[in-house]
Amino acid sequence: MATMFSRLQTDGTETAIRLQNQYIGPQPSACWLIGGGPSLSSLPIPKIAASPLPKMTINLAGTQLLRPTFWTSYDPTVRFHRSVYLDPSITKFVHRRRAMETVPESTFKVCECPNVIVFDRQKRGYSEFVSSSATGILDWADSFVQAIDLLYQLGFRIIYLAGCEMRVRLSPEQKAFAAAKGVTLDSRQPLKTFLHDCKRAGISATDLDRRPKAKQYHFDDWKPFASAVQTDWHYFRITQMLRLSRTAMTTAGLQLISVTPHSRLNDFFPYVPAGKVIKFVDGYVGSPNRESVRGLVTRQDPRLPSLRGIMQDIPSPTERIDESEFIVEAEGPVRAA
Repeated sequence: MATMFSRLQTDGTETAIRLQNQYIGPQPSACWLIGGGPSLSSLPIPKIAASPLPKMTINLAGTQLLRPTFWTSYDPTVRFHRSVYLDPSITKFVHRRRAMETVPESTFKVCECPNVIVFDRQKRGYSEFVSSSATGILDWADSFVQAIDLLYQLGFRIIYLAGCEMRVRLSPEQKAFAAAKGVTLDSRQPLKTFLHDCKRAGISATDLDRRPKAKQYHFDDWKPFASAVQTDWHYFRITQMLRLSRTAMTTAGLQLISVTPHSRLNDFFPYVPAGKVIKFVDGYVGSPNRESVRGLVTRQDPRLPSLRGIMQDIPSPTERIDESEFIVEAEGPVRAA
């Protein structure tokens, strides 16, 4: 199978790296996907950070809260932190066109940085949202979608979405200002509908910008209201596109599970509180913080769970099996003498 990942050098030299299905296992592998929404600060971040699952962050998500295992972005390099690009412990996935951009506050090209993986993009429709035959990472001009496809190609089949509200909220002051002019917010609609109603009532985006803003991200940055409205429309559109891709996800065995309260995605994908997911993962994978080591240094016998029967490896169906070589006795199958 051709690989879609590579390391790139500044002279254009390229080395293919086989990462597809690297994280596949005997049970569905899971990963946290961390967005930059304001709700991230209210989630149990220390427990998510300590969870025995990798974490992928998007853009500036997770800044000053946790260090990711994986990172990706669709946007220009200048918008992100040098400490991400130069951190060898973070696997960075970047589109080829970003590989020759300069890392902020440095003279290094992105491709020179440690653990940077380059990929090509590919346009695909809803029926091929995720595909084992893909030749590139899905390009819907969106970092979130790009991250989902990257995780699928790496072999993850359960993705827990944290800090992914997929919406921009109004502040109480902005709502009150609009309401005084007869405009009310329908939270089911994208903000561009609200702004259209405001303009009809004589309220401009600048008027709303002058009022205190709601947090747009968990970190300290914001966009002007008109730009935030466009971002909200982008979130709305991507949410609907993901809804239309659910059959492809099911066919491919991919599960998106939201742990983000009040996310737009929660209308169309399962929502499970983060604490419940963390508890489930501890039982599913194991709890590194509670595993005893006493007696393990000298232990010789296998450590198996409580079973109702026995375990016995059977030759692969591709090998010739002579059933006459086996005698079934009360205590289980054994080879004939």
